Amino acid sequence: MRILVIGGGAREHALCRSFSLDPEVTALHCAPGNAGIAEVATLHAVDATDGAAVASLAETPQIGADLVVIGPEAPLVAGVADAVRERGVAVFGPSAQAARLEGSKAFAKDVMAAAGVPTARSHVCTTPEEADAALDAFGPPYVVKDDGLAAGKGVVVTDDVEEARAHARACERVVIEEFLDGPEVSLFAVTDGETVVPLQPAQDFKRAYDGDEGPNTGGMGAYSPLPWAGPELVEEIERTVLRPTVAELRRRGTPFAGLLYAGLAITSRGVRVIEFNARFGDPETQAVLARLRTPLAGLLHAAATGRLAELPPLRWSEESAVTVVVAARGYPSAPRTGDVIEGLDAVAESDAPEAYVLHAGTKRNGEGRVVSAGGRVLSVTATGAGLADARERAYKALDRIRLDGSHHRTDIAAKAARDEART
Repeated sequence: MRILVIGGGAREHALCRSFSLDPEVTALHCAPGNAGIAEVATLHAVDATDGAAVASLAETPQIGADLVVIGPEAPLVAGVADAVRERGVAVFGPSAQAARLEGSKAFAKDVMAAAGVPTARSHVCTTPEEADAALDAFGPPYVVKDDGLAAGKGVVVTDDVEEARAHARACERVVIEEFLDGPEVSLFAVTDGETVVPLQPAQDFKRAYDGDEGPNTGGMGAYSPLPWAGPELVEEIERTVLRPTVAELRRRGTPFAGLLYAGLAITSRGVRVIEFNARFGDPETQAVLARLRTPLAGLLHAAATGRLAELPPLRWSEESAVTVVVAARGYPSAPRTGDVIEGLDAVAESDAPEAYVLHAGTKRNGEGRVVSAGGRVLSVTATGAGLADARERAYKALDRIRLDGSHHRTDIAAKAARDEART
């Protein structure tokens, strides 16, 4: 199988790493990729949101893709998957219409209401007056979400009503909703629009600093599995959230084929959906794929071609996985780029193959050295017999890396490893 991956973050590096370990994958390409992905795939320059350009790239004799996998949300919302499908090339990723599930939080709320999916009560607001009324109705903590795409940073959760109002006024359209108590869970599901195959759950850490302090980010780390959540949780989410959502989109004539990501809160009143994404989440993907033993290429190709029902149950490692994100100086407000990254070879050459580095915002400079090129720069991932073992390996590998001014959280999966995480 010849595969073209679209994107250039740690999520795409995790996908490419899984594909590169699959003997059925005979050629692997990525556009635009990054310095780490270049070690396992051939890179190509392309505007990832230009559907015609991506489709033409997939059809070139050099690539001749049997499967195109679209990583980020922006190309999906822009209709890149539609453009590739129109050329007759199998693509893993929903149509632009179905991707509105992530592209518009108001649309997602409408789908959930029609499907009977449990979620937070909310108001869609387009004027300051509407926003003020909604904030007064719900009270603190205030949850204010930009209706459109915001790269994982369009949500403000605060006890400060003025901060909430300021965020609402900065957005053209916002969704203001009730605060959901309880721990958060991320669950991915692969679907072809009919069959739904859940993956293993993960938990990520959105705040920038230890103890869940600081501003929201795109994610500072993740772990899987969740020792405090039994298999019945996945069964409940599949029954009450995933299948009803896929069925409702199919009923509307916009079937969702690709990766359905459910961000959930396990509240005192049961499971509630916080948000949907239309693609693999970052950094949860890094931890989840580290444990998947079923070949990823065959799974995604089956979803892209409507054959998921033919596959046997997924196989998983019994080990745990932990991912820790290394962020650039100034992230998330004003990340500095261009700093040289040292120690990557030391991690690769270490005697702990269970730990490895996935690149996010990286590139090679004119001297051929790997430098930072984004806010979240690296994802250090490790597996182990349990979360404590995986954590130790991940942080030991991270200690070998040097990036001036970088920061990372030191408490990823710490409570779960100590068996202190509870619903």
